[in-house]
Amino acid sequence: MEMVNIKQVTAFLEEKAPLAWQENYDNCGLLIGNSQELISNILVCLDVTEAVLEEAIQKNCNLIVAHHPLIFSGIKKITGSNFVERIIVKAIKHNIAIYAIHTNLDNVSEGVNAKIAEKLNLVNTRILVPKQGTLYKLSTYCPHASVEKISDALFANGAGHIGNYDRCSFQTTGTGSYRALEGANPTIGTVNRQHFEPETKIEVVFPIYLKNQIIKILKEVHPYEEVAYELFELKNDLLNVGAGCVGELKKPMSVDAFLAYIKDKMQLDCVRYTTFNKPIKTVAVCGGSGSFLLADAIKNKADAFITGDFKYHEFFNAENQLLIADIGHYESEKFTIELISKWLSEKFANFAVIFTETNTNPVKYYI
Repeated sequence: MEMVNIKQVTAFLEEKAPLAWQENYDNCGLLIGNSQELISNILVCLDVTEAVLEEAIQKNCNLIVAHHPLIFSGIKKITGSNFVERIIVKAIKHNIAIYAIHTNLDNVSEGVNAKIAEKLNLVNTRILVPKQGTLYKLSTYCPHASVEKISDALFANGAGHIGNYDRCSFQTTGTGSYRALEGANPTIGTVNRQHFEPETKIEVVFPIYLKNQIIKILKEVHPYEEVAYELFELKNDLLNVGAGCVGELKKPMSVDAFLAYIKDKMQLDCVRYTTFNKPIKTVAVCGGSGSFLLADAIKNKADAFITGDFKYHEFFNAENQLLIADIGHYESEKFTIELISKWLSEKFANFAVIFTETNTNPVKYYI
């Protein structure tokens, strides 16, 4: 059986949740380790703690895939004065790599929030706040005979994907003209003569982070020596990338029934919530700290908003327009471990993908 290295694993994860979709304050990706090391086993966790690292050592895991980055800000010295520094030293000593897949996983349509929606059996789900300014439109021109080859190559490299549709393009026909100068080697036409060629204009959209890859493949498959193309930055929403998720319960519930329902489905000890006196049907969710999306949940006519880390005064902002259900940061994201593990297990059969047995929640409840 062919061995798999860390780079192959991280490349797969970055196909599922591209690093380009992380927030600008975040620190996702490979934080510690050599990407060329072969994988023994992988430990998946929410947080990297000293107990989690020791668990990785005991279970012969040389890669830890965590949701939360161990290193958020710059480190000027490593003396073991805090848990982050101690983990760095010990991980390097034991040749254990650490990878973080955080807000990029929050922001993709099959990520953290989709997992919460799955646990709650929500239907008709969509991104709550799609990202803007993340799309380019490419226009290029080619002989009619090259349309299929160029289009297929662009589609295969991530262009032409809009919501639940792929291989999307717009094509128009016209006449291109050019004159090849001395030193040129035209595919069609003659040097120093004006040439008119029936051409097709191909237009496709793609995420900005794919720009270099798309232009590279276009130049590789295009028959012309000099490829004519244009790029336009779009203001359109990218519908499958963004913050939060909103969907619907299969049947409306009373507030009391809904609270009991999420306590059961999310395996909670308690829920902090606001007063609300209408049935619950439309539900917005955001894993982790989601109070910044409250206005968007209201705008999307959600009856309830499930997230974590609401501050006392922020609860007042519900103004009885919806139910805020604060279930806790760890509690809202704990099933992310299942999500990551499922992806890895389905892709790779060369090693074990192990759920951490360590509860890393720093918040305890006296019940």
